[in-house]
Amino acid sequence: MNARFVRTTIAVASLLSVPMLAAAQDTSSGTLTVTATVSSSIAMTFENDGAGVSMTGAGTNAATMALGTISAYETIATAGVTRTLGAADFTVSSPFGVKVVKANSSSSNYTLTAALGAADATNTWMINAVTLTTSNQPLGATYNYGSAVTHTVYLTVPFSATAGAISKVLNFTATAN
Repeated sequence: MNARFVRTTIAVASLLSVPMLAAAQDTSSGTLTVTATVSSSIAMTFENDGAGVSMTGAGTNAATMALGTISAYETIATAGVTRTLGAADFTVSSPFGVKVVKANSSSSNYTLTAALGAADATNTWMINAVTLTTSNQPLGATYNYGSAVTHTVYLTVPFSATAGAISKVLNFTATAN
């Protein structure tokens, strides 16, 4: 019985002393070349002006300035709207900001233009002292990047106009110089 025990022990010891052969692992390698072209760019946002109407969408490039109910003689309840009476019309106005930022550009400033999205046969629309049409009108040629530049929108309504809602899209374009 002792011999059998010895043989079993030897057999186990022999199995433990056999080196384990490592399985070969398959590998592959490759390279990926990444290319890109950096393009200069600018971006425009409309910003609230402390003296003007608080715009919906301020800080984006698609804001709405709601002037509220306007009239020649009744109280204008919307904060930031100013009214001026003329002999045959009245004008409401409100300041707002246009902010243009740049990236990867050597441009030192930008040109700003504005246009009506569609003609208005009744009312007159202005930005600053520039009357708008459906063609781009220059507002300035050397605006600096990075901070809001104040502009004022003016809507002139003749006394002969029919009462009702007024809505107009004003398109702005900033062009790097």
